[in-house]
Amino acid sequence: MNDTNHNKPDILLKRLKTFDFLRGLDAATLSRLADSAVWKVYPPNAVVFWEGDIETNLFYLQYGSLKAIKTAPDGREQVLRFIHAGEVFNEIGVLARKPNPATAVALEESGIWLIPRGVLEEIVSEHPKTAMQIIENMADKVISLVVLAADLSLKTVEARFANLLLEQAEGDVIERRRWTNQTELASRLGTVPDVLSRVIRELTKAGLIEMDKQQIRILDRAGLAERAMLRGD
Repeated sequence: MNDTNHNKPDILLKRLKTFDFLRGLDAATLSRLADSAVWKVYPPNAVVFWEGDIETNLFYLQYGSLKAIKTAPDGREQVLRFIHAGEVFNEIGVLARKPNPATAVALEESGIWLIPRGVLEEIVSEHPKTAMQIIENMADKVISLVVLAADLSLKTVEARFANLLLEQAEGDVIERRRWTNQTELASRLGTVPDVLSRVIRELTKAGLIEMDKQQIRILDRAGLAERAMLRGD
């Protein structure tokens, strides 16, 4: 992990000005937030924070990608969400003073700003409207988790995978990044690689998708959409 702060706080300040949950704050207050932040770089597979730990920072991901996971006693992982450049995360952990509900892991080299809880709490106390905006931001993420829970309990693996492809495709192509392997995809879908492999073979055989090391291509969007609606028993 590299703690060298090669990016100056004014770069972070520009980002803070674009955040919906900080809208309405004056320049001096935003500068105080930016000046308090610590810059860290995490290598691939590094843990940013562990489930169960109490984290004292709010995180802003400047570049890279992370996954937030829950781990079962048998070691199986469920990906709750992927965190992309430009996102803020760990609002619940930092503001509720509760143990982290998930583990955050870097999927590739990731540069993150750590904003201390103390400064954030001071600002929320001084600007109650900001607290409401942060709550709204957190509510959106809770809704996403409710949708995930419903999909895991009600939809087949095939339906979940088909829906993921339709959501992630740019045009009809999903570029496969270095860490977008079948193990990671299976974790996101709440299954195991063997089951996902069977699903991929079936969708390929049906002429709905093509898949290689670089891309997943949707060949029949309408047919894939039908598969995405399938429900479990």
